[in-house]
Amino acid sequence: MKASIKLVRVDNRLVHGQVGITWTNTLNIDTIVVVDDEVAVSSFPQRLMLNVAKAANVKIRFYAVNDFIKALQNESRQKLFVVVKTIQVAKQLAMAKIEVEKINIGNIHYEKGRKPFNKKVYLTSEDVEDLNYISDQGYHVFYQDVPGTSIEKINHLDFSNLERR
Repeated sequence: MKASIKLVRVDNRLVHGQVGITWTNTLNIDTIVVVDDEVAVSSFPQRLMLNVAKAANVKIRFYAVNDFIKALQNESRQKLFVVVKTIQVAKQLAMAKIEVEKINIGNIHYEKGRKPFNKKVYLTSEDVEDLNYISDQGYHVFYQDVPGTSIEKINHLDFSNLERR
């Protein structure tokens, strides 16, 4: 039996209390997987996220993007919650045809060149193109801050005014 990915979440903070506790409990998973090339080789952020995972009573694993895609080929019975920092990593996972139905867009903070999708998500033109690609591949892409709050489906966006086409 292959590992079951319950959800992929894009959150530029990766694993923090909201992700580690609230989402973990709602999804009924046993392992959080952080897919990020930098964090995969950096012990300091790993230690911080490990504390959150311990508080949620789940395991946590850290992978570079390509290593995670390869690791998915192995047999496992784990129920995974995959967390990535950027939409570009989510696109890489979609291009690798990972088996997950839903991709949640969480927090993406403001930086120069980003336009607001809402109060917690700011997107670049590349982000919009990548979200449209992911959606076109058949993944259910949506924004939801925390479980129980309203879900905002993301089908196709237009960066020039960030309105749905």
